[in-house]
Amino acid sequence: MANQDINKVVLAYSGGLDTSVILTWLKDTYDCEVVTFTADIGQGEEVEPARAKAEQMGVKEIYIEDLTEEFVRDYVFPMFRANTIYEGEYLLGTSIARPLIAKRLVEIAEETGADAISHGATGKGNDQVRFELGAYALNPDIKVIAPWREWDLNSREKLLSYAEQQGIPIEAKRKGSSPYSMDANLLHISYEGGELEDPWCAPEESMWRWTVSPQAAPDQQEVIEIDFVNGDPIAINGEKLSPAALLAQLNKLGGKHGVGRDDIVENRYVGMKSRGCYETPGGSILLKAHRAMESLTLDREVMHLKDELMPRYARLIYNGYWWSPERQALQTLLDQTQQRVNGSVRLSLYKGNITISGRRSESDSLFNETIATFEDDAGAYNQKDAEGFIKLNALRLKLLAKKQ
Repeated sequence: MANQDINKVVLAYSGGLDTSVILTWLKDTYDCEVVTFTADIGQGEEVEPARAKAEQMGVKEIYIEDLTEEFVRDYVFPMFRANTIYEGEYLLGTSIARPLIAKRLVEIAEETGADAISHGATGKGNDQVRFELGAYALNPDIKVIAPWREWDLNSREKLLSYAEQQGIPIEAKRKGSSPYSMDANLLHISYEGGELEDPWCAPEESMWRWTVSPQAAPDQQEVIEIDFVNGDPIAINGEKLSPAALLAQLNKLGGKHGVGRDDIVENRYVGMKSRGCYETPGGSILLKAHRAMESLTLDREVMHLKDELMPRYARLIYNGYWWSPERQALQTLLDQTQQRVNGSVRLSLYKGNITISGRRSESDSLFNETIATFEDDAGAYNQKDAEGFIKLNALRLKLLAKKQ
């Protein structure tokens, strides 16, 4: 039942069928004014048409914002400092974009005096959780309207019928357009639904948008260097780039060489398993390069501690707890570990593969050639010390063996 206390709502708006129907439905159901917010986070599609669409539908307050630099600098890069990966495969491309959108929804609600925010996430997915946990963490008094949990327009046919009845302008589905549910930003593009709902069904080659198949990739490898400062990439092949420009360049390089395709069955927070395909070319390169940089500069126990914490950190992001105190506490620890992660990594891209071929750090390398050498180390390491080390560590094993 509509809450009559709601006078103004900020809607996360794309201009597509779902959110255009939601815009009209909110007005009719809640008798309220609607403010639209459209975020450009590098999805690769023009966002300005959403302005014309909103104006055509009578919206007076329209927010369209380029958030690409903030997205990469304040969300993607902090996540990659932890080498974050969910369930061993997923680079969290959709998950990491939601806290930024939630933040701006709440901020715009405050700026415009709105009572509530609204989104087009369904009641089956993770995004409803991410949007709403983020919103409540930032403004505990905010009201959230999730139409998919309220209305009975639970199919594309019903949405189209409602749009026709209400005179909502809807573009015809373009010939050759994707049959999949897709989400894109500067970190990744995802594909769900359609034939992918059968986990045995292989994705068609025509589905992929950002990457060539490894078989069709160039027959020559491409060698690149990435420079890091405090755990963040700052340059490719010596050219300093902004965070968004750097990730965009890595996407081009990875896509050219067939890097970054994944076909995953993941466990959603709401309880079901879901199959999705992902392209994350730049992120795949960045993960490999950052790990190589840390291998040279991080203390052993610090690295192992990070590895133990990473799955917990990944779950927090996947499940929507970016703004939680535990994620923020973990971030403080992770960021502190990155103070020595400075230097350069050389890697090659070839037919879907990323191969590390060199890493160096003039100021922060913990690799000591004198000690590590297989040649004469001139007494830098006393090999006899290993005997006592082994005996002390074997003591409990020997005592246990005698009891057995």
